[in-house]
Amino acid sequence: MTEQMFIRRLAAVACAAAFAGSASMLSAADVKLTGVPEGSDLYQTLSGGSLLVEQAGAETQPSSQEVVAAAQADYGRLLAVLYDNGYFGPVIEIKLDGRDAADIPPVQPPSAISRAVIAIETGPQFKFGTARIAPVAPGTTLPETFASGQTASLSALKATVSAGVDGWRDQGHAKAELAEQNLTARHPDRLINADLRLAPGPKLRFGALGVTGNVDVRTQRIIDIAGLPTGEVYTPEELRLAANRLRRTGAFSAVALLEAERIGPNDTLPITAQLTESPKRRFGFGAELGSLEGLTLSAFWLHRNLLGGAERLRVEGEIRGIGGNSGGEDYKIGVRFERPATFNEDTDFYALAKIEQLDEVNYFSRQLDVEAGIKRIATEQRSYTLGLGLRRAETRDAFGENQYTLLTLPLGAQFDYRDDKLDAKNGYYLNASVTPFLAVSGSDNGLRTYVDARAYRTFGETRPVTLALRGQLGSVYGPELSQAPADYLFYSGGGGTVRGQPYQSLGVDLGNDNIAGGRSFLALTAEARIGVTDTIGIVGFVDGGYVGSEEFYDGSGEWHSGAGIGLRYNTGIGPIRVDIAVPTSGPETDDKFQVYIGIGQSF
Repeated sequence: MTEQMFIRRLAAVACAAAFAGSASMLSAADVKLTGVPEGSDLYQTLSGGSLLVEQAGAETQPSSQEVVAAAQADYGRLLAVLYDNGYFGPVIEIKLDGRDAADIPPVQPPSAISRAVIAIETGPQFKFGTARIAPVAPGTTLPETFASGQTASLSALKATVSAGVDGWRDQGHAKAELAEQNLTARHPDRLINADLRLAPGPKLRFGALGVTGNVDVRTQRIIDIAGLPTGEVYTPEELRLAANRLRRTGAFSAVALLEAERIGPNDTLPITAQLTESPKRRFGFGAELGSLEGLTLSAFWLHRNLLGGAERLRVEGEIRGIGGNSGGEDYKIGVRFERPATFNEDTDFYALAKIEQLDEVNYFSRQLDVEAGIKRIATEQRSYTLGLGLRRAETRDAFGENQYTLLTLPLGAQFDYRDDKLDAKNGYYLNASVTPFLAVSGSDNGLRTYVDARAYRTFGETRPVTLALRGQLGSVYGPELSQAPADYLFYSGGGGTVRGQPYQSLGVDLGNDNIAGGRSFLALTAEARIGVTDTIGIVGFVDGGYVGSEEFYDGSGEWHSGAGIGLRYNTGIGPIRVDIAVPTSGPETDDKFQVYIGIGQSF
């Protein structure tokens, strides 16, 4: 195909897009692709790039004018696919009912089109002869596809240039660019010689951060939160981190850090933060239903910029156990204040107050918690917390009534390497907390620990199977069982531990139908999540739980277990979950099965 013909056909595509006709809707054209072995990778790639093939598989029938427009657009689309696979001398013919598609006026299409044939002569496939790019920054990894003997694809050239430029930018040369490219073809040898020259430019340092678009959030606070290291050597990673720090405040709906076009004085690069502020206030609510636990309702109100420095104030409330059979109804109301970038750009301050009533099967508790502390965001996946708190509570359990006051020092660490928080396919998650407590009254000094670990691995693509594992481990060290805070002890059973078993049905049996929480706790869960379609999945699971009176697990306590199946329906906000489970071991219960409904996977 000559260059003139190609230009003429591209012009026809533009005309087809510019006019809209009123041709009647017809049956989708029967599309046939010839000249390439059917089933080959190239055949699949060409089919995937063809608008005609896409139209033939569509649910709605295209008009003849749409068929003509698609055929004329396919010249350029298929040519790009062939170039990207090293075919630089192809011939493409597209005929609609035997007529060349490029010669059909798009504004006067045939009244009907019943057959389309795409005939391709690929010509020889070219390989790279010389494949050279210089200068390259130390440590730069270039694509393996850019090498002598590899297919001479345009994507390999683009990826190589991108890798070369990024290598220099990673070392402070923010204005690195492609300065020259020499591409020559040796047709008899079917070789493309590629010689690429990069211009690294000077090593730059971050200049001052400018701010635009902010209305209510103060400029200086934005600079503090971003934490851009002004005066230090430029790196794209620092620029990305600064943008993420601004995003995680929640105060901005759009964040862009733009590099200046021109280099500033003393080899500095000014940066501008272009921001769009989010609505300052937000309200939300949720619901979850279990056959035993009943209905849980929750709601919150959030202010994203309380004092003009992207401070967050969240007021939330929750009612659990409505219509359930897991004790009485539980209530919670709390207030939490967060100030980002308080001590440095990655250390936030928080303060909270919470009032909670727990009317559980085996104990009752009414408590007040006041706490303040810091949260250190080490990376996007790792964070740590340190707080100082005061807890005042009134409890009633198998040992009688008690009032206690504790000074607490909660410590926490979270590692979140999941690919999706609501529907993880791969990765792992770890949440660990250690809370030393000093008894002011009503208890003894001690230490409460809790670990929640989860891992995910997915196999297959057509019907993917995700294996999900979860382990929970808890301990209360220090006070005797009868003196320990009742709401610090552990139970097992229900949606968060062992499905199929009644809620908090396993504890320490004191005799005479009296059950108390345990000082040691272990729960294990395994799930196989199978994707049936893009939106529907099924799950098989087995859960096990252990509670003991000892401070650490030694096997002297008691186990129970449950198993079941579940259904998942994927939505834009996560999968809707329905699980049905039965008890499989442990103390006898009157319940034959349990049903759990919610949004998101069970863990």
